[in-house]
Amino acid sequence: MKTYEAYCFDLDGTVYRGAAAIPEAVAFIHHLQAQGIEPFYVTNNAKYTQAAIQQKLAVMNLVVPAERIMTSSIATAKYIAKHYPNQTVKVLGQQGLQQAIAAENIRVVSEQPDIVAQGLTVNISYEALEDICYDIQNGAKHIATNGDLKLPNEHGFAPGNGSFVQLVQNVTGVEPLYIGKPAPHMLEIIRDSFGFTKADMLMIGDNYDTDILVGIDYGIDTLHVDTGVTRQADVQTKQAQPTYYAKTLAAWL
Repeated sequence: MKTYEAYCFDLDGTVYRGAAAIPEAVAFIHHLQAQGIEPFYVTNNAKYTQAAIQQKLAVMNLVVPAERIMTSSIATAKYIAKHYPNQTVKVLGQQGLQQAIAAENIRVVSEQPDIVAQGLTVNISYEALEDICYDIQNGAKHIATNGDLKLPNEHGFAPGNGSFVQLVQNVTGVEPLYIGKPAPHMLEIIRDSFGFTKADMLMIGDNYDTDILVGIDYGIDTLHVDTGVTRQADVQTKQAQPTYYAKTLAAWL
């Protein structure tokens, strides 16, 4: 593998599973940092703030600057601020999405929003889902942080935001706009903010349909690791292939 300037790591299933670090990933990140290369962390998980992800990684012996963490919540807020200025938003999401929306000075409302922004909400209620279904049926745009159907953790797989977004779509008949991977928005923000070229960037992840496809579609190199959602044997049957494969990141040390 050649050397890159921007190693973009997925988190869930790539760096950790739930609260358990993936040791080979931690060792590889330490290896990069020892060479003066500070990786990026590109996650569809919209629950957490940058500070919360920093703290979670710190417990795993990873010291990460906040500006190197890019979440689908941050990208969603920036997208809304850029493309829908002065429009109101109802937020169905946790602190990560709420804080990102607030940071862009977007007006949040509880009734008659122009936009419904939906992120993973672990304490989601039937009433909250019912409420946004009515908003969307009444004309609100539906923007979802990401479409991940499931999340790998130390126990197995848990429902992801996409499972709930699809439920809403099935009710409303309105196709949502997805911001997270495989859409390119997070990689584009990193590239623009730090002045990289696409040749400088490598996307590393476990989920073919999000991590690998975003890199392929965006035109950067990709590395699939067999530690999370998509098994390597299944990836090898796909028409569009990643640049590299690895059972674990130990292969690249």
